[in-house]
Amino acid sequence: MRDTTAKTIRTVAIVFMGLTAAMNLLGGIGTVCAAFLTKNFPPMWAFYDYQLRYQILMIVTIIIGILCVWATMGLVRGGKNAYRNALVLLIVGTVVGGIQFFSSLAIRGKATPANIKFFTNAITLLIFLLIRLPGIRERVDFSQSGGGPTEATSGGLTAIVVGSILLTTPIWVGSSHMFQGNNWVDVLRVPLILGGTVFVFGGLGRLLWSALSVIPQRRRGWISPKESIQTID
Repeated sequence: MRDTTAKTIRTVAIVFMGLTAAMNLLGGIGTVCAAFLTKNFPPMWAFYDYQLRYQILMIVTIIIGILCVWATMGLVRGGKNAYRNALVLLIVGTVVGGIQFFSSLAIRGKATPANIKFFTNAITLLIFLLIRLPGIRERVDFSQSGGGPTEATSGGLTAIVVGSILLTTPIWVGSSHMFQGNNWVDVLRVPLILGGTVFVFGGLGRLLWSALSVIPQRRRGWISPKESIQTID
């Protein structure tokens, strides 16, 4: 496997891990209407007898989301247990997400956006399991840093994806959180916009730094035709 392919797989895995962290945090915070504010939202009344379950799910999901942020940073930097930590969190996140997904289907008949959170965890888990296949695991090593430019690229792309998710949350969550013409997500619109903007521009800055840092390296590694002839002579 070529190094460029290995770097691409590494970057994709890190981006999906960051996406999973964002989805767990958003999903955990978004569960507050079913866990603690059930009486305030008529469409959530079906969860009234299950508040304790959803309170536990909410707290656990937020903790998983925070730990996934930590794991994503570990994957970017590289470390002895970086892959293992991410894999354990993805397994736990998929199980917890599955419990909420199927509980919501059984109680309310709807599971959005819990279904998105569950499938995000599951897909990312599948990616990390595939990385352990022979021929891939020897090349994609999270115990080592990907190098300055690669590290910056992975971090930058992850930040842009996370920022985009935050900025578009009112759109892809809004349809399932409308009541009497009001979008409940509007309560978090300001922090979502601020956080999303910071992540997007921060990610673009990291990508720019990565691109600029590669230029001097290419110049140092470039040999002119005249120099190559002299070397041969």
